Amino acid sequence: MNLLLFLTPKEDTSYLTIDCTIRQALEKMDFHKFTVIPLIDEEGKYVKTISEGDLLRFIKNACNFDISLAEEIRLDEIECYRPYEALDINSKLENVIDMSLSQNFIPMVDDRGIYIGIVKRKDIITYLYKNLKP
Repeated sequence: MNLLLFLTPKEDTSYLTIDCTIRQALEKMDFHKFTVIPLIDEEGKYVKTISEGDLLRFIKNACNFDISLAEEIRLDEIECYRPYEALDINSKLENVIDMSLSQNFIPMVDDRGIYIGIVKRKDIITYLYKNLKP
């Protein structure tokens, strides 16, 4: 099974670059109603996925945090509590299904590690429902 059938391409996803600030992340997540968002580096390589929880933990632990700090602190300074793993587009469908049990989406990369899009859990479940029911 070709994973490209499930791929939501990069240009149809939201993501941030690693040099974005906390404020930029919060604004984008709030606008799109996302709870997690992929981060890429300046070369377009997938780095990690950051969650609202990661941001809240950082804010809680920064004792004197105020909104002006949110404009200065870059996302590469934020520790991820539950990292989202990326998969290579040539991975087996079984690996994607397995990973979708613990992630809402799977960031997909090419053989150079460049972020090319996501595979959503919803799309996998829809496919399995339509193709596996008797």
